[in-house]
Amino acid sequence: MDVRRITINIAGRVYPLNVPAAEEETLRKVGKQIESMIKDFEQNFDVRDKQDALAMCALKLGTNAEVVSLNYEKNINSTNERLVKINQSLNEIGK
Repeated sequence: MDVRRITINIAGRVYPLNVPAAEEETLRKVGKQIESMIKDFEQNFDVRDKQDALAMCALKLGTNAEVVSLNYEKNINSTNERLVKINQSLNEIGK
């Protein structure tokens, strides 16, 4: 596996990382999104402390992840229910 050494700058700090080459672009993109979120929080909510901005980012990202997870779970359950109904219909036809 090809591993690359990259640096990500978040909230004025540089974080050196060793990452699989396939994940490099994603990590850079997420780093830029976090930086953008920090700037938005600082401008829109008069946040002056980077720690507070990072905490707000964590809450927003965690909430977004939970919403995606719940929607995924609902879609899986809905799909399973449809498959059960289709299976029941096919069994009825086959009798």
